[in-house]
Amino acid sequence: MKNKTWWHDKVAYQIYPRSFMDSNGDGIGDINGIISKLDYLKELGVEIVWLSPVYRSPMDDGGYDISDYYDIDPIFGKKEDMDKLLEEANKRGIKILMDLVINHCSDEHEWFQKALEDPNCEEADYFWFRESENGPPNNWRSMFGGSAWENVGGNRYYMHLFSKKQPDLNWENPVLRQKLYDMINYWLDKGLGGFRIDAITHIKKDPTLRSYPPDADGMAGCFAPTRNFPGIGEYLTDLRKNTFDKYECVTVAEAAGVPFGDLGAYINAEDGYFDTMFDFSYSEPYAYGNGWHDCFRPGEWDFAAWRDTLYMSQTETEKIGFGAVFIENHDYPRSMDKFIPDAYRSERAQRMLGNMYFFMRGIPFIYQGQELGMTNTRMEKIEDFDDISTKNHYRVALRDGLSPEKALEGVMRYSRDNARVPFPWTTGENGGFTTGKPWLKCHPDYKEFAAEKLMKDENSMYHWYKNMIRLRSEYKDILVEGSFAPMDFGNEKSVCYSRTSEKGKIVSINSFTPELTEYACGEGKVLNGDGIHSYENGVLTLEPFGCALILL
Repeated sequence: MKNKTWWHDKVAYQIYPRSFMDSNGDGIGDINGIISKLDYLKELGVEIVWLSPVYRSPMDDGGYDISDYYDIDPIFGKKEDMDKLLEEANKRGIKILMDLVINHCSDEHEWFQKALEDPNCEEADYFWFRESENGPPNNWRSMFGGSAWENVGGNRYYMHLFSKKQPDLNWENPVLRQKLYDMINYWLDKGLGGFRIDAITHIKKDPTLRSYPPDADGMAGCFAPTRNFPGIGEYLTDLRKNTFDKYECVTVAEAAGVPFGDLGAYINAEDGYFDTMFDFSYSEPYAYGNGWHDCFRPGEWDFAAWRDTLYMSQTETEKIGFGAVFIENHDYPRSMDKFIPDAYRSERAQRMLGNMYFFMRGIPFIYQGQELGMTNTRMEKIEDFDDISTKNHYRVALRDGLSPEKALEGVMRYSRDNARVPFPWTTGENGGFTTGKPWLKCHPDYKEFAAEKLMKDENSMYHWYKNMIRLRSEYKDILVEGSFAPMDFGNEKSVCYSRTSEKGKIVSINSFTPELTEYACGEGKVLNGDGIHSYENGVLTLEPFGCALILL
């Protein structure tokens, strides 16, 4: 029987390959660059690495538009380089997870090209093609803006929930499903540690393809008819049985929108569709209006509602299985810029955010640069961005009446490129990322975040993360498998919780307020902390945005 829990005590690290390390001076990070930095990851304490896509792709959406699932894109290297990465990572006790993108592929994939040439060919039914005489077949809106349907001539349209260069795959077709299973097993046979599965909750569509009640712009969001739609479980069970069940691998689902009541089907330890999943219910702190581009205009942050959602995510997940916890990834701006008001951003606040999420129940994921305390970057003009979603949102924001200045300010705040700027290895030119011209501008303050510099400073953010990894390992009986329970000390703007097992109890206390704050937590040993004003007679006093990890 598979060892289903081998990954529980590990720490995972996400790499966005284009921005991690360039080995050949073309300005783009590559697989050999990753190989050259495996010792860095080993030294940090990482044992699982998730790579964003390195498959062959026209890179319309950062590699999430795959034109050949069996090949490595030349900008990242060769298939032999991927084999070497797996070999070298295994030598260091590091498991590699690839990104699995099977809701859609690229319009340059040979399947789609054949479907364009011959509407009656087998491959045409691998996609959602429909005939319509009066424009798009329905009013569904793409997540990148505009219609989710693209015309290919005459009355023929195909569905794309994301970019128009990412046609959705038709999971109703059993031949297509088998081809995807064959590809997955091909990579697992190579010794891959597993997969992070992209946009997987969208593979089942409302088969009626009916229009839904429109928003203000006359279109309807595609979530209701295409996310976690009834019947998806049949596909996900089939996927697991034909692939993952055959290997001692770990599967991490990007499963946005799964209600807590359905978690058992997704990550039940015995027969869940996946081993673990990211819960996005707590990933975004702000409330928004009804306009689709209001995500660029932050509303009020209901801290209590956000915190309670975080607590609920933890307690509900614990009833079922083991989650994956995170505060940053390649699709979000940096956590400092999301969770901390402008006037209070500091390294202490960065440490507090780390202490807040890292010791929750679940496998913690660190996104590249997070361990350096990286923040959002500032672009001078829309042409400085690469992200297709950012450019689309900017264009539609202009169309809807925002001034160029307001539109740019909005996309700058929430652009995915904030997390995709090159990794700063040194204080030298381009942060040591490349000897050429970087594909995306470096962070203007990259010298402050340089890994080489921070590794030499025992008080740096790098060492804060390294120490958190050490503590999770040292107290794994409590911090890995221990139970989670929220703690209420009467502080409105705090995240506090305990982890408890037969071996003891550890509490994580985190202040989100600019005031001195007291916590009557009892006598204990401080394992980690920043901004501790005092700790006397069982009462902990934290300075603004301070934190503490205490063994009781």
